[in-house]
Amino acid sequence: MPFEITKEYILEIQQLIAEQKNDALLNLLKDVHYADVAEIVEELNSYEATYLIKLLDSDKTSDVIAELDEDTREKILKKLSSKEIAEEIDELDTDDAADIINELTEEQKEEVISHIEDVEHAKEIVELLRYDEDTAGGLMAKELVKVNENWNVLTCVKEMRAQAEEVTRVHSIYVVDDDDILRGRLSLKDLLTTSTRSPIKDVFIKKVDSVNVNEEAEEVAKIMQKYDLEAIPVVDELGRLVGRITIDDIVDVIKEEAEKDYQLAAGIVEDVEADDTIWELTRARLPWLILGLFGGLGSVFIMEGYEDALNKYKELFFFTPLIAAMAGNVGVQSSAIVVQGLANDIIKGSLFSRLVKEVSLSLISGIVLGVLIIIFGLITNMDPKFSFTVAISMLCVIIIASLVGTFVPIILDKRGIDPAIATGPFITTSNDIFGIFLFFYIAKLMLGF
Repeated sequence: MPFEITKEYILEIQQLIAEQKNDALLNLLKDVHYADVAEIVEELNSYEATYLIKLLDSDKTSDVIAELDEDTREKILKKLSSKEIAEEIDELDTDDAADIINELTEEQKEEVISHIEDVEHAKEIVELLRYDEDTAGGLMAKELVKVNENWNVLTCVKEMRAQAEEVTRVHSIYVVDDDDILRGRLSLKDLLTTSTRSPIKDVFIKKVDSVNVNEEAEEVAKIMQKYDLEAIPVVDELGRLVGRITIDDIVDVIKEEAEKDYQLAAGIVEDVEADDTIWELTRARLPWLILGLFGGLGSVFIMEGYEDALNKYKELFFFTPLIAAMAGNVGVQSSAIVVQGLANDIIKGSLFSRLVKEVSLSLISGIVLGVLIIIFGLITNMDPKFSFTVAISMLCVIIIASLVGTFVPIILDKRGIDPAIATGPFITTSNDIFGIFLFFYIAKLMLGF
């Protein structure tokens, strides 16, 4: 059964902290996984969280700190000295260590790095800090197992044992030449079934997927997803092996990208969280609300232009929200499917074939919904000419909204703009305006006002 953190459990920990019963606290948390400890820390106030971090051993709290939400981690790190932070960093893999150090001020970065006892570890962290956090270099860890193609199997095994002590999980064994150029990977099965005197160059697998240090994080995620990789080596511009990226780092990238796209789809232009300040939340949400306001005002001006028609055919007014809603819904549906396809890199073929497909889908949907409108008109004794006008208008609006929802994300993607922005208020507002304009224009043609 998974470990359950109850309100009573948290209250017990808070009580033990208040009474400073350290032995009881250590005993209570002795067998608790670091991820669960991180969840416990999130429930405590700043003083209690810091007290717990200082009490537990660094080999456990280092992983706890890496697991924490950024805001919680920031509050705790502010209460730790540079030496105490360095002790935590010393226990972490280089990628997690670099992520945490990146959150510190420039002055504190230097102080923390100067206090790291393992000089080699400090050098590797400094190297990682040079890379943009949204690239393969910013994601990778320096800990890995590599062997030279000129070694024999016996030497290889000895070296692997020594290197594996510094690596939490050995996903792959990479093969390099004398210049550290990545040559391939080594199968454990081949290693175990081969004579100890055999040279590695006769055993290793030459085909190995890798990424450049400057590759964007999203592209790395796509490659690892496509080839079902648990880890992927990272090479520099010269092809030298400089690190590896593991699946847990990619899961974080996918999660962050999904959260960003979800917020964009909802009309939130900045990465925010529920507990951010009112100013930050307002700044993130207000721009699209302003766009929606102008879109609504545009619809008002369109309807004002047809004031005489509204006086003559009052029913037009009652069907306006229906037409606007259908335009917005169809546009969002189409854009959501396209954005998902672009994110998963499955949008293939020509734009013309995509156009034919969308028009066909729109025709089917529009005809079905139009028939339902006509049936509704018959049941409610509506003027057949008017109900037919509404049906034709809805068909045209659905086709246009579908095309806008399909091609706007594709155009944005081709221009290097995140297409997720097209699934929210942008599409809804634009299709509302198009929908109302088309409705009144078609009604004018068919009803003759």
